[in-house]
Amino acid sequence: MSEQNLILLPGMPLDAALWAHQTRHLADVADPQVPDLSGDDSVAAMAERVLDSAPERFALAGLSMGGYVALEILRCAPERVTRLALLDTNARPDTAEQTATRREAMALALQGKYRQVMQAGMARMVHPDRLADRPLVESALAQMERVGVDGYIREQTAIITRPDSRPRLAAIACPTLVLCGRQDALTPPALHEEMAEAIPGARLVLIEECGHLSAMEQPQAVTALLRDWLLRP
Repeated sequence: MSEQNLILLPGMPLDAALWAHQTRHLADVADPQVPDLSGDDSVAAMAERVLDSAPERFALAGLSMGGYVALEILRCAPERVTRLALLDTNARPDTAEQTATRREAMALALQGKYRQVMQAGMARMVHPDRLADRPLVESALAQMERVGVDGYIREQTAIITRPDSRPRLAAIACPTLVLCGRQDALTPPALHEEMAEAIPGARLVLIEECGHLSAMEQPQAVTALLRDWLLRP
């Protein structure tokens, strides 16, 4: 089988290291690319930047904020996306409470407390049992440091202003995988059930003993599911 172009979109405030296992272990069936999303402050601008540098046609997977961008790409250029994977994400817009929490975190980051904000956020980003996994936690924090305060502020702004993608889900026509850690506290399984029910023919998978950062927390399981998704007719 020929390799497929594969674009992997990271969550906020993460980078290509989020997808390190998938990039390495899917290279025999795909040509993976992980764009930097930290340079724009709207989901629309992120999607436009990805499309400007993307191959003509590609498989597309996004985790968390990456899922918001993936849904925007499907709105802008559905004919270019051969298949879609939505991981630990959400088709709904931000709630007022979520926006208020984000703005508080942004203010603290701008006051020089970015690392404290990131460390506090880890408790909700991964399964409780993984907080003692130092390599995982340190990798995530290192990604956050690389994105930096300015990138974090831009990405939070994009998330706050993201559109409601639910009305567009029924129009998605490519093979779609909807995947979620069962213990995802940020975007719980019910939000994924909602997306999978609305997208024609979508496959829903919940990964056990897994929080929000599924690609890092359960990398073998996520890679195996993405391989199956890529190879399905």
